[in-house]
Amino acid sequence: MEITKKLLMSFMTTSGKKVSISVYDPRENLTESEIKTAMTTILSKNIFKPGGENFASLVEAKVVETGTTEYDLVL
Repeated sequence: MEITKKLLMSFMTTSGKKVSISVYDPRENLTESEIKTAMTTILSKNIFKPGGENFASLVEAKVVETGTTEYDLVL
């Protein structure tokens, strides 16, 4: 089974829409403080404008692990 990890950072836009940014293969020793600092920087620099909207606030951050098992179906 292949395990993949991604850091999912969620923000609220000015119109109240939740938008997420994913970072694949985050560093193992990433701290909550580092994540919050990165998200705050993204928010303050205003570099992403999904649908032409600005990010208004931080919502949540989490590391998601997904396991994938592939099957060979050739008979």
